[in-house]
Amino acid sequence: MAFDPTTAVLVVDDSATTIRIVRKLLWQLGFINVDDASDGATALVGMRAKRYGLVISDWNMAPMTGYEFLREVRADPTLARTPFIMVTADSKIENLVAANKASVSSYIIKPFDAKTLKAKIDTVFAARTLIQA
Repeated sequence: MAFDPTTAVLVVDDSATTIRIVRKLLWQLGFINVDDASDGATALVGMRAKRYGLVISDWNMAPMTGYEFLREVRADPTLARTPFIMVTADSKIENLVAANKASVSSYIIKPFDAKTLKAKIDTVFAARTLIQA
């Protein structure tokens, strides 16, 4: 396993149903320390209060989009290195390009399953290990 299942994960989405689904998938993968937030502003407060090893955020949220949230995370020197996976139902190439320019760690198109999520998480943590080596 390329990740530590005790890693604190923050799931950010304005849909309670999506949060429940992602929490269940993370639980299936062995993650036991999962928090959630319903918007980017609340998530930023949480990230400043607790160190997270991974953020999984929806793109389409209000009032702060997932993209704006990502940019805020990357602009904060204490949070900037946090692995960040963006989730969206919209597969517009311009969104993918924008997220990449904002240094997203990975990107997932909805719907997805535990296998896809695990592959993305493994890739993010493997890349992080290579960078730290």
